[in-house]
Amino acid sequence: MLYLVALSVFLALCTWFVWAYLQERKYRKKPFYALAEIGWRTSTPPPPEQRTHSIALVGDVGANGSLKDDHLLQAVDYWIKEAGQDSTIIFLGDNIYPIGLPPEDSFKRAQAVQRLDHQLDLFQDYQGKVIYLSGNHDWHKGRPDGYSYVLRQEKYITEKLQDETAYLPQGGTLGPVTWEINDQLLILIINTQWWVQTGHRPLERSPGQPYNVSRDFYPALDALLKEHQGKFIVLAAHHPLYSNALHGGKFTVKQHLFPLTFINKRALIPLPLAGSIFRLYRKYMGMHEDMSYPPFRKFRRRILRVLHQHKSIFYVAGHDHNLQYFQVKGNHYAVSGSGSKTNFVAKGGKASFAHESKGFMVLDQYADGTVWLRVIEPAINPGEEPLMVFQKCIFQAEMAPKQPAAAKAHAGSEAAPEKK
Repeated sequence: MLYLVALSVFLALCTWFVWAYLQERKYRKKPFYALAEIGWRTSTPPPPEQRTHSIALVGDVGANGSLKDDHLLQAVDYWIKEAGQDSTIIFLGDNIYPIGLPPEDSFKRAQAVQRLDHQLDLFQDYQGKVIYLSGNHDWHKGRPDGYSYVLRQEKYITEKLQDETAYLPQGGTLGPVTWEINDQLLILIINTQWWVQTGHRPLERSPGQPYNVSRDFYPALDALLKEHQGKFIVLAAHHPLYSNALHGGKFTVKQHLFPLTFINKRALIPLPLAGSIFRLYRKYMGMHEDMSYPPFRKFRRRILRVLHQHKSIFYVAGHDHNLQYFQVKGNHYAVSGSGSKTNFVAKGGKASFAHESKGFMVLDQYADGTVWLRVIEPAINPGEEPLMVFQKCIFQAEMAPKQPAAAKAHAGSEAAPEKK
């Protein structure tokens, strides 16, 4: 009798896994749209000549090739030519795989510099603003000597671009730092890797502006959000606050049955029990790069408590290698982390849009005060226009934006040097 029960359970599980695998395989590469977003193609923004500013959000581009060979960089280059000088591009961390920028005597240095140069070559004639921020790989994958790696990368980028504010927050500090676009659009940058980093990490808002304790970050952020209430605020970071992907505890059926594929994709050794245990560990305890990792879980809970008190915030991150968009309690949360790699993303949940594909996101501000989100993916054939797979109006200002004479970066009350 027990044998029959065990056999029935086994067969039922096998049937479920086969069904789940086939469903996953059928829909995995297709974009997901929530029911409310099915008709997104019927909404159109104002004409391009009414665009007042454009912001490209590119994450995890660190395994890129050259412009000639890399389709994602070609799509970014198309946006650069389209956007013109009234634009900003933000790289959301993990700018160099696998370990950031090594010392000059490292055998990994040449490849790292080559990848970074391929990115920076895009901006030889670019008249807009370039902002880099750091991710876990830029901090030597969170190792104790990561601080020296991020300082080295910052120095290389700022010297190459001849712009002291091209890497924010400066000096591996915590932030928040702001970059003002106009009276209705503000970029705010924070260093989320700081909360999970081992080894030295400066307890400062920006160089020369120390915090007494790390929790002083939250009232500083809240004060900035109150100061700029009524504006559309782009809050750029590396780690997402909402995600239907790996770092949010979502796994494929294959990863559930063959957990060793996390190490090697060809390690197809069935270990379903171990896979289940590993999956539960990543979902509820977490490795240091996961949303469930206790220090990050604490940070996430506290920052969401702040963000939920405000409206019209667009929190964007990389880290998970896919494209995702969420609307939660009057704010917007996005993952734009597929600049050079792609990974599984689950459908549904709180997501309005999700797609496992290379690409990046763009925020366009128009003269009528609206802000539109675009999700851009590389063209199918080289030389063609990149694909737009989703767009949505996500903000409507009461008045048309006024362009300032020059944008400035701020960390607290002191302004950093203006861009060229």
